[in-house]
Amino acid sequence: MMNTKYLSIAQINNYIKVMFDENIHLKKVYLKGEISNFKRHTTGHLYLTLKDDNSRISAIMFRSSASTLTFTPQDGMNVLVEGRISVYPMGGTYQIYIDKMEQDGLGNLYIKFEELKRKLQMEGLFAQSHKRPIPKYPKRIGIVTAPTGAAIRDILSTIKRRFPVCETILFPALVQGVSASPSVAKQIEVANKYDIDLLIVGRGGGSIEDLWAFNEEIVARAIYNSRVPVISAVGHEVDFTIADYVADLRAPTPTGAAEMAVPTILEVKNDLKTIEIKCLNAINSKIENLKHKLKQQKENYILKNPTVLYDIKAQKLINIEDSLNKNIMKKLETSKLALEKYQTNYLLNNPQKILELKKSDLEKLTESLYNAQKYYLEKKENNIEMIIQTLKLLNPLNILDKGYSLVKKDDKIIKDIADVKENDNLNIILSKGKLNVIVKEKIYEK
Repeated sequence: MMNTKYLSIAQINNYIKVMFDENIHLKKVYLKGEISNFKRHTTGHLYLTLKDDNSRISAIMFRSSASTLTFTPQDGMNVLVEGRISVYPMGGTYQIYIDKMEQDGLGNLYIKFEELKRKLQMEGLFAQSHKRPIPKYPKRIGIVTAPTGAAIRDILSTIKRRFPVCETILFPALVQGVSASPSVAKQIEVANKYDIDLLIVGRGGGSIEDLWAFNEEIVARAIYNSRVPVISAVGHEVDFTIADYVADLRAPTPTGAAEMAVPTILEVKNDLKTIEIKCLNAINSKIENLKHKLKQQKENYILKNPTVLYDIKAQKLINIEDSLNKNIMKKLETSKLALEKYQTNYLLNNPQKILELKKSDLEKLTESLYNAQKYYLEKKENNIEMIIQTLKLLNPLNILDKGYSLVKKDDKIIKDIADVKENDNLNIILSKGKLNVIVKEKIYEK
C-alpha cells in the first residue's frame, strides 16, 4: 500500500511554484544588474544571468517580450529589468521572467573589452593582411588549453577520427582565473619553439568571467606574434573574445577548431582522386600533343624528300658566294679609286709646296699678331693720357696758377671768416710759395 505522506518531486516543485506565483511581492519586481552568460535561442527566447557584486539570478525573456527590445543585449551590459519571479518546476530552480529590459550603462568587463578591442584594432592586430593561411594537411598540431576537461577531449577525439596521421602536442595552460592569461601567453610562446604546423588555442564555454583570460592584451599579443598560424577556439558559437579577432581563424567551438584544422580521410581521398584525375588528364593531353607533333613530322615534306633540304642549302650557299664576290669586287674598286686619287694629288707629289703654304700662313699670322698688339698698346696709351689730363683738371692745386690761393689754419682750409679770429696765424698757399700772416682785422662784406 502506497504511503501518501511522501510527495513526488514534481508535486513539491509545483507547490513551491504556486507559492512564488501567488506572492504579491514577486509578481512584479524591478532589478538592475549586469548581464552574464547571455544566450539567444533559435526560438528567439533569451537566456541570461543577472548579477551584482554579491549575488546572481537566472533569467529568461520570451520571444514576445524580446521582440520589443531596442538594443542587442551582450555580456557585461548593465540593465534595468521588470518581471516576475517564478519557479521552473522541471529543474526546481527559480528565475526571473523578464517582461521589459533597458540599458543602464555598460558593465566594467564590457567597457574593458571594448577599450582593448578598439586599441588593438587601431594598432592593426586584427588586420586581414596579417592573417596567415591554415595549412590544409598539417603534420603536427599544437594545442594550448587545460589538460583536463571537455575541450581537450573534443579536440583530440575529433582530430583522431578525421585525420589520424596528424600528431598532436598538448601545451597545458590555465584557462580560468587571474593566472590564466600569463599561462596561455607563455604556452603560446613555448609552442612556437616546436616544429608544428598549426596551433589551436582555447577552452570550453562559460560566463564572460570564465572566458576573460582570452580577452587580455598579453594573450592577444602572443597570438599576433606567433610564427605558427593560430585557430582560436574559445567558448561556444555565440561567445566572442579578443583572441578570436587576433587569431588567423576563429572556430565557434573547440570541436569546430579541430574540424577546421584537419581534413577527413574522405576529403583526403577525394583530393587525391582529384589530383589523380588531373595528372591523368595532363599526361593524356601531353601524349596527344606529342602524337600530333609526331604526325606533323611524319607528314613533313622535307623529311619525306630530304634532297630538297640539300638543294635549298646549296642554293643559299651559292647566293652567299655571289653576294660575297660582289662585295669584294666593290671594295677593291673603291680602294683602287682612292689609291689613284692619292697618287695624282698635287700636294702629295710636291711636299715642298705644303711647306711654302704653311710658311706663308705663319707669316700672315705673325703680322696679324704684331698689328693687334700694336693697336692694343696704342689704345692703352691713349687711355692713360686721358686719365692724366682728367687728374690734372681735378687737382685742386692747379687753380693756384690762375692767381688764386689757399688759406689754412692749423693745416685746415679756411672756408668761412667765422673760423678766424684776430691775431690768428694763417698760412696762405700760392702757386709758388707760402705766406705766414697774422690777422689784424676781420672785415665783413655784405
